[in-house]
Amino acid sequence: MKNALITGVTGQDGSYLAELLLEKGYDVYGIIRRKSCLDYGNVEHIKDKIKFIYADMTDIVSLINAMKVSKADEVYNLAAQSFVATSWEQPITTAEIDAIGVTNMLEAIRLTNTKAKFYQASTSEMFGLVQEVPQKETTPFYPRSPYGVAKVYGHWITKNYRESYGMFACCGILFNHESERRGKEFVTRKITDAVARIKFGLQDHIELGNLNAKRDWGHSIDYVYAMWLMLQQESPDDYVIATNETRTVREFVEIAFQRINIELVWKGMGINEVGLDRVTGKTLVSINPQYFRPAEVELLLGDCTKAEKKLKWIRNISFKELVNRMVDNDIVIIQKELNI
Repeated sequence: MKNALITGVTGQDGSYLAELLLEKGYDVYGIIRRKSCLDYGNVEHIKDKIKFIYADMTDIVSLINAMKVSKADEVYNLAAQSFVATSWEQPITTAEIDAIGVTNMLEAIRLTNTKAKFYQASTSEMFGLVQEVPQKETTPFYPRSPYGVAKVYGHWITKNYRESYGMFACCGILFNHESERRGKEFVTRKITDAVARIKFGLQDHIELGNLNAKRDWGHSIDYVYAMWLMLQQESPDDYVIATNETRTVREFVEIAFQRINIELVWKGMGINEVGLDRVTGKTLVSINPQYFRPAEVELLLGDCTKAEKKLKWIRNISFKELVNRMVDNDIVIIQKELNI
């Protein structure tokens, strides 16, 4: 039996990873921050199966203690300030968690003299203003947000510890991945939640930013499996995890509305563009300039050939199924709220 330590265990990826590791017989330890009101987030349903440790990515002493308590064989660093928009409002906090926090975790492993394997959650946002299409492991980084910049630091410090100290440290450059557990501050969940509310008459329309931004979207369940595969290899390496497909925010919206039998038609241009219900003519989607990023990332498209060949990784959930699952889940949530 192996011991695994997960930072960010209460998040979307952390919860799916915890489920996967528990199924494989691991003893799972999860780091949570001490709060006045304890919140188990996405692991509420399995909280009795996880051993929680109070620690913080900005406090190396607490991370050293977490390593000693967990005696981890594998460490998955998923903790991050991961909302790009917030990184513009809180750039220092983002750097402390997403950059320095990675160094703290690596140091905690090194200073406790463990042989723990380490996984760092890198991100496609590091590519930013993309230098080639599609993006692969060797594509130069050009981050376009404080979040992306901090993640580049975390990525490179992980590679440095691997090469300097011989640590088994991997970076997974994960492209956009969503799920029913995604927070509502993210545009994908914002869309599916709004669609469910519109279905039940609780909301009139949804306001969005750049409809033409292109992303490579997969499901978190598939992506956490890739994380685990990376730490089962004979030698550490870095991998792009993606779908090899790019979709616009507009496509995501269209499929979400199709799930409730509404077909959208688009009229107007730029900030004046609106999405109308083809049958009723009612405006269901409008543009709000406040949701545009200061520096937009227009296109992300990952090449996961290396992961497919070396890790034997495959993706099971398609883009359309991803959107449908998110909409269906939000419909169930609304039905519970309304006691339907």
